[in-house]
Amino acid sequence: MFKKGSTLLLKIALIFMMLIVLTLSVFGLPNFYKGALSEFPYAPNSILGIVIIMYATTIPYFWVLWQSWKLLVFIDHNKGFSQLSVKALRNIKRASFIGGLLFMGGFVPLLYPIAEGDDAPGLLVYGFLFACIPFVVAVFAAILERLFQNAVDMKSENDLTI
Repeated sequence: MFKKGSTLLLKIALIFMMLIVLTLSVFGLPNFYKGALSEFPYAPNSILGIVIIMYATTIPYFWVLWQSWKLLVFIDHNKGFSQLSVKALRNIKRASFIGGLLFMGGFVPLLYPIAEGDDAPGLLVYGFLFACIPFVVAVFAAILERLFQNAVDMKSENDLTI
């Protein structure tokens, strides 16, 4: 009836991405916090803020993964070019933008005291590049949303034509 195997690899990739971030959130960030406190004792508030921002960005990240999963299910059920897919892409765009704002507004400014104390201005550049990734995803999702919306509109026009 419908092709479940066509998106199987992408679903496995989504599960793998979810497990990586979940593992890093549970085990990696607490260890990062302890290690960073001993490495940068002059910036404990910045380190705590960075860890809080990292935990906060997991919420939109997991929302993007869930919406991507839903999009793959729609594709499996031959509903790829439907309003449901457009809505999922819109949610991906919004969540990615929120994640980018969290990084840009919280993560990058909190890196400044650490970069200044360690005399490592390149750290800010890497932080800025890292913070731009969600914006790239948001732009790509916006382009796909527009394309899918145009396809849905064309499909509905063709359905009305005899």
